[in-house]
Amino acid sequence: MGRLFGTDGVRGRANATLTPELALRLGRAAGIALAGESSHSAMIIGRDTRVSGDMLEAALAAGLCSSGVDVVSCGVCTTPAVAYLTRNGPFVAGIVISASHNPPPENGIKFFGHNGAKLPDATESMIETLVIGLQVSPDSQPRSERIGRYSFQPGLANSYADHCRNIASAGIAGMRIVVDGANGAGHRLNPGILESLGVIVTRIHCEGEGERINDGCGSTHPRSLQQALVEHRADLGAAFDGDGDRVILVDEKGRIVDGDHMLAIFGTHWADTDRLPGNVIVGTVMSNLGLEDCLRPRGVRLERASVGDRYVAELMRQTGAEVGGEKSGHIILSRHGATGDGLVTTLEIMEIMARTDRPLSDLAGTMTEYPQLLVAVRVSSREGWERNPDIAQAISRGERALEGTGRLLVRASGTESVIRVMAEGRDERLVRSVVEDIAGVVETALGGTV
Repeated sequence: MGRLFGTDGVRGRANATLTPELALRLGRAAGIALAGESSHSAMIIGRDTRVSGDMLEAALAAGLCSSGVDVVSCGVCTTPAVAYLTRNGPFVAGIVISASHNPPPENGIKFFGHNGAKLPDATESMIETLVIGLQVSPDSQPRSERIGRYSFQPGLANSYADHCRNIASAGIAGMRIVVDGANGAGHRLNPGILESLGVIVTRIHCEGEGERINDGCGSTHPRSLQQALVEHRADLGAAFDGDGDRVILVDEKGRIVDGDHMLAIFGTHWADTDRLPGNVIVGTVMSNLGLEDCLRPRGVRLERASVGDRYVAELMRQTGAEVGGEKSGHIILSRHGATGDGLVTTLEIMEIMARTDRPLSDLAGTMTEYPQLLVAVRVSSREGWERNPDIAQAISRGERALEGTGRLLVRASGTESVIRVMAEGRDERLVRSVVEDIAGVVETALGGTV
């Protein structure tokens, strides 16, 4: 079966590699690993709008109930809402059925511990071992009253909405925002919360059509948001991904404000306050060099984690940082939760805009971004790519070319059959030349397409 868990849970093509049979076994294994011998422990499940979500939730819930775990479903619900409810409710764990920003035919299952954080590697390995080796016999299964029960409680998300409303002050009332809901989990929840705070919301891609989740919209496709922003003359735009744990903003001029710029805004305005203990922010190896240059004069240190929000969260715990995130817009503000939260990030940026009476373009302009190019090469398999001699030679050439003027990063995606090639530096032509050279070698060596 191979390794099930990637950097963000178990993912695959729904009803092909991610089957209801696998979901059932995952449910049974998770019940054993996370609930133990506790009688009628409860877990909460939320999902995005994908067509396969109903099927996978039913199978997963059946597996959990068969292991003696009560299942509470909040229906279509964002990842940060489920994480918040897990952390603040009577649940031993939380589960989200979503493939985040990935295309509609794919789906995923990710778990949160009772603290609202993603499971450590050791716990995921335990679940994986149980999935592979679990032998179910009639004598080992709970009987009668010990079998778990299933209930549907969509109103649970109201407490998360109240939490979000408590973050914002009255200063953001009257601000104009365009929300791109990616036809995903937050297509109703996020704009509804903003409107309850007096914000004037224009909705795009908020129909919640699971067949079109992330399809030409959302945080990975913000072009339509940029166009709508200028058309409606709004103060800012927010493009969420399919499960709502990340956001890409657009300023009033229609320009992208990514996660690096958001971290720069937080670092600039929270330096030397209790919002930024130790004056440290956690980014990733993909964070632009311009972020470091922006933070350094303010006395703020940037620590770099491996790519993946779980590694950002881990380094945040190690360094005591309360702010961390990725260029992709996955921002963790640990004061509010243990995982990324696109809506909370948006509210905090709006708060700074209101408090300083400055437009988003001005705030984001404090960071100058070095030319950076990222190419994703789709491959037949990412296994063993780093041992390919042709790829290794191409990387060495690129590192020599950029030495002293930039940096290079080549890595395999943790969730897709993709090799990502990223370079940045002061010379844009050199950056492009290096990336194109390496991407071409990867494509030739591994049979992929750029």
